[in-house]
Amino acid sequence: MTKILKDEDLVGSGLMAVAIDALETAFLARAGNRLISPPRHHISFPDRGDLVFTVGGILGEKPLAGFRVYETFDGVEHSQIVAVWSADDARLKGIVLGERLGSLRTGAIGGLAIRHLSAPDAKTVGILGSGAQAQTQLAAAATVRKLDRARVYSRDEKNRTAFAAEMQHALGIEVEPAGSASEAVDDADIVICATTSQTPVIHARDLKPGMHVNTVGPKTHQGYELGLDIADVAAVIATDSPEQTRAYASPFFLVGSGNEHRMADLADIIAGKAAGRGSPGDTTLFCSVGLAGTEVVVASAILDSL
Repeated sequence: MTKILKDEDLVGSGLMAVAIDALETAFLARAGNRLISPPRHHISFPDRGDLVFTVGGILGEKPLAGFRVYETFDGVEHSQIVAVWSADDARLKGIVLGERLGSLRTGAIGGLAIRHLSAPDAKTVGILGSGAQAQTQLAAAATVRKLDRARVYSRDEKNRTAFAAEMQHALGIEVEPAGSASEAVDDADIVICATTSQTPVIHARDLKPGMHVNTVGPKTHQGYELGLDIADVAAVIATDSPEQTRAYASPFFLVGSGNEHRMADLADIIAGKAAGRGSPGDTTLFCSVGLAGTEVVVASAILDSL
């Protein structure tokens, strides 16, 4: 019988580790040209929004195939459908409905970047933003690094205080609200930037040498959340999808900065085909853009684990 999972089924504390390990396999497959991951496809409904389709899968011993579709219509609630097939016997493994899988997948990609680019002994995190993406990014960081403290800043004091209390309880580490962005990232080993800001919230002067930065929020010429000088000081700049950085309607935020050609594919770093962190003093930057189709891989792993 085909499994059907909803958001309430995706709340186990162990699912982030399942998602990160599944994506490690997917990124290694990408480096070996065994990941099926074409660009997103948009179908426009004028004056209403879009349906957005991504297709994904892995070739090999246990081939997977599937798709994700989500909408951009106006409304309070949004949802998505992810369907997964076993490609060698045409078996529909399952369907996942809701929003949580997308956040879990994006968080897990951030966790992979932290696993392969941050200092192995990283213990402290500065978080900018207090929404769902900030939550899953911090959960992923705690999965791949032995953290002991995190500080969070967002513009709404009530939101950042609630975030700190909720994540401290969920992760069992000290999480405290900060009074400013610079205070949140001060002396942190890892910075997670997951805001909706169209103007930079931190600059290179706010970072200590050796820090790793994940940027999850806006990253085009229309608006971007990180100062361009952070890319200037970064020894390594990586992204999960160079193709996506070239596909935005507004150019990617690093275009014209002199740094866009330095961006490595995270898959190549994981596979040892491109250089990662070279020394403890290296500042590293990961630009998360959402590798299309990887929700299928995460959904398959979760369906197998439940």
